[in-house]
Amino acid sequence: MDSLKVKTINDFINAGEKPDILFWVGSAGSFDERAKKITRAFVKILNKANINFAVLGDQESSSGDAAKRAGNEFLFQMQALMNIEILNSYDITNIVTTCPHSYNTLKNEYSDLGGIYKVTHHTEFIGDLIKQGKLNLTTDFNYKKITYHDPCYLGRGNDIYDSPRDLIANLNIDFVEMPRNKRKSFCCGAGGAQMFKEAENGKFEINIVRTQEALKTGADVIATGCPFCNTMITDGVKNISEGQAQVKDIAELIAECI
Repeated sequence: MDSLKVKTINDFINAGEKPDILFWVGSAGSFDERAKKITRAFVKILNKANINFAVLGDQESSSGDAAKRAGNEFLFQMQALMNIEILNSYDITNIVTTCPHSYNTLKNEYSDLGGIYKVTHHTEFIGDLIKQGKLNLTTDFNYKKITYHDPCYLGRGNDIYDSPRDLIANLNIDFVEMPRNKRKSFCCGAGGAQMFKEAENGKFEINIVRTQEALKTGADVIATGCPFCNTMITDGVKNISEGQAQVKDIAELIAECI
């Protein structure tokens, strides 16, 4: 991947400038090796479209999503208030993120604590860039068929179903839906802080069930728009039939076309 250009918010402040948008990287996108590839892909897109963006760098911490879903409201509010103080101190109003967990928390739960922001998921943002003519895609894939998994916090949580599918339509690949999709989609198993604990006793692991549904479509690419979903479904593919399909974030697919 070409050299990426990323400025921190302090780089802008020191230059007497202000970014047009803040990229909230999220915990997964910052520390998980697989999710870092999604972060880099999205930054490549932002660079290609000449977007004036900043990151918080070492001033960004957890959004508090995991703490809240695990039932630790006190810890969530501590994390949220710290983030809100930092964001407001820089007069941040527009935020984009590749993580639906962060998206949902920043958009819907920070407002009660004094954090009022316009928050956009990266699939929405990329779609706008294409509509504005800031991105030109050249599709030359070896992929034959693609299916899409709806992240819970993006779909059922925030009614965002079309923007990821609109991007897939731009890729000129045969698209097939899983039987359970959109509002009736099935969780990957990571939501509600389940990512960070062992599953309860049961007959099946949730991520295995969902991955089986994806593989039955015959797709050689399983796309999603969430780093946590990516991890769960990737583990599912390895468990069922490693190499049968690749799991890709939509940002990675778009980045391959520019």
